[in-house]
Amino acid sequence: MQLDDRSLDILFREAHTHSNWLDKPVSDALLKQIYDLMKWAPTSANSSPARIVFVRSAAAKQRLLPAMAPGNVEKTRAAPVTAIIAHDLEFYEKLPALFPHADARSWFAGNRQLIDATAFRNGTLQGAYLLLAARSLGLDAGPMSGFDNEKVDKEFFPGSKVRSNFLINLGYGDSNKLFPRSPRLSFDEAARIL
Repeated sequence: MQLDDRSLDILFREAHTHSNWLDKPVSDALLKQIYDLMKWAPTSANSSPARIVFVRSAAAKQRLLPAMAPGNVEKTRAAPVTAIIAHDLEFYEKLPALFPHADARSWFAGNRQLIDATAFRNGTLQGAYLLLAARSLGLDAGPMSGFDNEKVDKEFFPGSKVRSNFLINLGYGDSNKLFPRSPRLSFDEAARIL
């Protein structure tokens, strides 16, 4: 079954990266709904390494803002929620439950290179799934690099094996302050069929 054009517009064609936000809150229930939708998207060996912190309160934002690059401070302060998309380098400890039909934990235990690559790759995928889930449930998104990962990890994941990857501001974007749509590469510039 194919999505209709309106759905594709919401997810891709008309969706923009937002930097300006309406003063409209995002509920806990909606954040949970976003997670409960994105968790079903695929990861290798169902590894599910993403760990997400939804930074919403003023106190939590004050902890996050010192890690932001100067150009990202105000948009992060104004966003109703900032999702820290991170990955757990000990994700494989949950594989006996997540991938019970094989001893997948043994594939990773002690293999630092495979752990790092799998956690980063699949955690990144899950962050992209979260962005699409948020859009599909009516929110706008502003994904960002431009922050000090070490500061974020120290503040939000102390003493753990969880590492931040990127951030996504979430909320109801102010469409009156969007930049014009930027161009994209054509198929021939970016892809081949062999």
